[in-house]
Amino acid sequence: MAPKRRVEVFSAGCALCEETVATVRRIACGSCEVEVLDMRDAAVAARAKSLGVRTVPAVVIDGGLAACCASAGPEESALRASGIGAPLP
Repeated sequence: MAPKRRVEVFSAGCALCEETVATVRRIACGSCEVEVLDMRDAAVAARAKSLGVRTVPAVVIDGGLAACCASAGPEESALRASGIGAPLP
């Protein structure tokens, strides 16, 4: 049996996540094994964190976060620089 590429989609069940799941399933080939993981499960969220997932939806291919999903996500310093936490003048 030929080896399969493992594709994991980390999802929170939102419309954008469902669109990503549909896209991955549509483009997956016979050598891809697609698994959708629910981020509302604590064990799934812990695995996602260990893989560097910071936002959902996120796609992990053979244990590595896909380049398109490697965004740093919100950082406190960037949010503060945007004015969150500071009163309006």
